[in-house]
Amino acid sequence: MVAATGHADTSVGHGELIKAVDRALTAHGRALLIGPAGAGKTEVVRALVAAAESRRETVLCLAPEAADQWIPEASAAALLASVPGAALDQLSGPQRTAIALLRREADAPRAGRDHIALRLAVVEVLRALADRHPVLLVLDNAQWLDAESTDLLRFALRLTPPGVRVLVAECVQGGVPVGEPLCGPGVPAIRVPPLGADEVAELLVRHGLPARLAGRIHQASGGNPRLALALGHSLAEAAEARDCSAHHADALPVSGQAREVARRLLAGAPVQARRTLLLAALAARPTISLLRRAGRPDAEAELAEAERAALVRVGEDGSVEFTAGALPTALAADAGWPERAAGHAALAEAVDDPVQAVRHRALAVDTPDQWLAEEITEAAAACRRRGQRALAAELGLLAAERTPSSLAGEELARLVAAAEDAGWSGRADLARRATGAVLARDASPADRVRARLAVIDAAGQALGALDETIAYAMDEAAGDPSLQAAVQLRIAWKHNLSDGDPVRSRDAAARAGALAALGGDQVAEAMALTVRARMGRILGDPGAEAILAEALALPAPEVPLGMRNAPQYLAVRHALFDDGLDDARRQLMVLLPAVQRTGSAEDVFEVLRSLTEVELRGGRCEAASAHARRALELTIDAGLSPGPAWYVAAMAEAMGGSFARAAGYARRGIQASQEEQDQVFLSRSLHALGLVELATGEAAKAVATLRRVAELEAAQQVVDPSILRWHGELAEALIAADAPEEAARLLASVRTIAVGLGRTGVVAALDRARGLCLSAQGDADAAVHLLEATAQRFDVLRLPLERGRTLLALARVERRRRRRAPARAALRAAAEVFDRAGAAPWTELAREPAPGDGAGARVPAAATLTDAETRLALLVSQGASNQEAAAKLFLSVKTVEARLTRIYQKLDVRSRAQLATALRTR
Repeated sequence: MVAATGHADTSVGHGELIKAVDRALTAHGRALLIGPAGAGKTEVVRALVAAAESRRETVLCLAPEAADQWIPEASAAALLASVPGAALDQLSGPQRTAIALLRREADAPRAGRDHIALRLAVVEVLRALADRHPVLLVLDNAQWLDAESTDLLRFALRLTPPGVRVLVAECVQGGVPVGEPLCGPGVPAIRVPPLGADEVAELLVRHGLPARLAGRIHQASGGNPRLALALGHSLAEAAEARDCSAHHADALPVSGQAREVARRLLAGAPVQARRTLLLAALAARPTISLLRRAGRPDAEAELAEAERAALVRVGEDGSVEFTAGALPTALAADAGWPERAAGHAALAEAVDDPVQAVRHRALAVDTPDQWLAEEITEAAAACRRRGQRALAAELGLLAAERTPSSLAGEELARLVAAAEDAGWSGRADLARRATGAVLARDASPADRVRARLAVIDAAGQALGALDETIAYAMDEAAGDPSLQAAVQLRIAWKHNLSDGDPVRSRDAAARAGALAALGGDQVAEAMALTVRARMGRILGDPGAEAILAEALALPAPEVPLGMRNAPQYLAVRHALFDDGLDDARRQLMVLLPAVQRTGSAEDVFEVLRSLTEVELRGGRCEAASAHARRALELTIDAGLSPGPAWYVAAMAEAMGGSFARAAGYARRGIQASQEEQDQVFLSRSLHALGLVELATGEAAKAVATLRRVAELEAAQQVVDPSILRWHGELAEALIAADAPEEAARLLASVRTIAVGLGRTGVVAALDRARGLCLSAQGDADAAVHLLEATAQRFDVLRLPLERGRTLLALARVERRRRRRAPARAALRAAAEVFDRAGAAPWTELAREPAPGDGAGARVPAAATLTDAETRLALLVSQGASNQEAAAKLFLSVKTVEARLTRIYQKLDVRSRAQLATALRTR
């Protein structure tokens, strides 16, 4: 753990870095590893040392501490103390004496020592060691070498033989690395890169921290592993103190160890630069010109120093961005109140945005002021009109704090408004803070309910832990039908998302609709009808469309509470499910600017999610990937539940990016959805992972993953197969895993439902799987006929990626019956479809194997073996035992034995050796 060792676990994410350093050492004999404090240099060094020791190399390690830099020759003494005694025996008398004096009296006066003999002794020791074995000399924390040791080592390393490799690791945050003159000119300097968001997620999981926090912690830490872990632990401890789970939108506490790590990073900037950095930390959108106007005339030069220290990035337009979000928080926290107040006062005069000017004036004082409070309230209203709901919530809280105690009614109104703004923007921390203040006052039941609803709305997908909040809200809403309807709506959402129970969700929505009608709230009534229509679609209710039409007929609010609960948005989703992609895309392009005006990050995310799905199904992978990136950035910036965004990213990557990245996003989506008890997006992320596993030939894994989807969908009573189209993928995986009979039963049952509901696109996907099933059962002619017809149907439906996948399936069937020309034609047609769509990973799958390459060598074998048999045959031919093959393919040993018997019969072989020969010759 970090607390025990002082080092972050950088075995995550630095595999390629370790290889790069090893290559540099091999090619040049010297390597310099540099990076900021906490980046993971020491762990990389440890990995290289372990590898060298496993090769029986002699390893000499020196890792000075901060205090050692002030003790002359302290590091040289520590290094020589680690040298085996046998290496000193061949030294001359003066040299042995010089070393003995240094080892015994490192802190004694240097006068009288034979420094030339000492330098020559170090050279001879290294040569003697290199004569026996290769030597790796490691200098970690080289920035803390004392000057005398640095001079001694510089002299010695110039004269060492090639058998001595030198690795210098140091913390560099600006200036010239110490290791550069130590190792000599031209030494390869390798910087430790920051971790990516995927790697931060893996790091958090390894340390028992919630993966759903990875996006915000990555942003706050800048990918520094030590800072990421410190932030994660601080957030978990803060959540434990509140007796609740850490929330994805909580403010990250930069305290304790996290603040100490941030301080060490900031220490790389000079004092003057840090004053400018403090102003940048206090500003909402810092720029060089703003900082100059705020009293820092040398801001450009000072920021250049901070940029060299890897603390900020300065854009061409003069914008200033901190490399880690925790740095401005730490700067502000370490500054005293007078310094912060002066900074805000200076910024209030310098900014050109009146809202920001009011904000800075409010933060420059800490006493109640009626007129200032009114100004802040007006600024919050302006933010609301701009769609800046999070800033409106922050300003609302400031307005309440600056309201004199004699105006208790105004203070309460500002707190309730702040809570609702926080709920809109998904800022759970601000919502809890404002709601706590409301509940601590003599608030009416209506105000208390409105505040509690804000906490629920800010929770995003994580509704599973809010039963108590909902119970209190329901109790306080008694006697007010409109308030009761609002609470029942949240209950309906929770039953769907967290409980995975559409029946209870539908029933709660019906109660909400009745209460809304009783209270004359047509907006809530329309939302309740929308939930009923959504649940009806899930349950396969043919009347769902009529219910949606009823909702659409009601007056539509200009700004609905939650776009996903608005009837016009559900109409878009139904168009997507029915493959009406042009209609769905047209409506989404109308909704996108509208939701951006509302200030609800969740609403914008919902529209971007649907746009991604529409563009993917329409074969526009580049546009889909752009929407997915925006959705992911928005999720991290706004602190939304990350599970849905990772699912969207996984699907965009699975179709238009990289299967490996898609699997990474899908696994993170699974982890986050499990942590938040989000059953809906757990199914979706599992589906994305199963699709990737199927595409990459991991049939057994795909079967296991997609069976989990089937179990979740069954538990959620999902009937309509058009919402999440996993059924064909599971059938294809079962066929590839040599279970065509089970696949046929699944296809028959789902096809009946899909035909009955008129889901033509789903029926076509099922027929693609049925074609593969017919081929596996020996009816190749029927399989080819069905697959050709299915490819044409997808063309008519204008679903190009589905058509391409069907052509791939056709190529496999033709190849299996040794019809190479039709197989090649199908592959070429599939490749053209995927290439036009920008579906890079699928284009690679459709690439025709070159003669003699690995894929080409497997094609003839696949002509007589099923995919599952081919995988087993290859494993066995490569030397795997039956037990090893069973473990690799997730099968029982008996199944492997039976399948191997069929393989032997098909290829007319009697031994593993003959099998290997047959595969090579075929």
